[in-house]
Amino acid sequence: MRSVGVEEELLLVDARSGAPLAVSGAVLAAADRLAWKEPGRGSGRPHAFEEELQKEQLEFATEPVTEMGELQDEIVRIRGEASRHAADAGAVVAAVATSPLPVKPSLNVGKRYQWLGEQFGLTAQEQLTCGTHVHVSVASDEEGVAVLDRIRPWLAVLMAMSANSPYWQGEDSGYGSYRSRVWNRWPSAGPVKVFGSADRYHEQVRAMIETGVLRDEGMIYFDARLSASYPTVEVRVADVCLHATTPVLLACLIRGLVETAARAWRDGEPPARIGTSLLRLASWRAARSGLDGPLLHPETMLETSAAHAVDALYQHVREALVDHGDDERVREGIAHLHERGNGARVQRRLFHSEGTLARVVTECARITNEA
Repeated sequence: MRSVGVEEELLLVDARSGAPLAVSGAVLAAADRLAWKEPGRGSGRPHAFEEELQKEQLEFATEPVTEMGELQDEIVRIRGEASRHAADAGAVVAAVATSPLPVKPSLNVGKRYQWLGEQFGLTAQEQLTCGTHVHVSVASDEEGVAVLDRIRPWLAVLMAMSANSPYWQGEDSGYGSYRSRVWNRWPSAGPVKVFGSADRYHEQVRAMIETGVLRDEGMIYFDARLSASYPTVEVRVADVCLHATTPVLLACLIRGLVETAARAWRDGEPPARIGTSLLRLASWRAARSGLDGPLLHPETMLETSAAHAVDALYQHVREALVDHGDDERVREGIAHLHERGNGARVQRRLFHSEGTLARVVTECARITNEA
């Protein structure tokens, strides 16, 4: 069975005001201190956390697993660890994909981050966004690119399901996922063409880096890509999700997409030749609507309801879900998501009930640490 790993980026905020705090260095130092006190530690990766572009955010990665209940436990556990380390730095963590409150982010001081700031100006300086990245193992680069070619039309639905960034600099953006609009300011971000082979994929990546616009392969910000570090396909369209169950739902669906695409490739079925321009429209529509408005149907690229688009995704991967033992979890997860809403709907509901964006953030911080 294909293994799955999840990366999440969390916002570091003041527990009372909800304002972002530039304390990632202190949080990582707290994690380091605790990790090296544990028995048996002496080498290797000390903990799950890493710094990100801005000092107001913290990233973690789970270990790869094959059982989704284990993945759920890992996400809950690591979110809890992040919360404890943040408390040592006078902060709490919130799984929101943009800060609802106004913020002027603080670039981290490493050479890579400083280069990004100099190269991209306001695009880098304003880029305080938190996403969810899902890695699924593949047998080879050739299989991986075959998967990338075949999952392209379905990624916008995942974005809509995860949408958790309605507010930007103190204002309602009108979008479910405004993070995705900010993220797409990067020149390498967004949907990509059908590559056809691993050779053509790597040729495109090399050509992009050789322009000098991008620093390295880590800046290939496609919606889905081959990981530069692991034998995986990495799907990068999702906002960080407020409830810990949602990234597990996404991971189930993404593993299902990868397996369904790999089977189609082995059976000689060609990828759908949907143009990149249409995929960009589908991505915009998903970012604008989330689950609260129309989406473009992944097979026809015509307007449909969010419920129909999500059901189309489920039906597309259902055979793989059954084979993985994930079908019941996904059906229940989709039902809960439609009933409760994604993070964007929850944030707006909180604002209407609590009356301030500060209370939205602090309540989201509380939800972040729920099982």
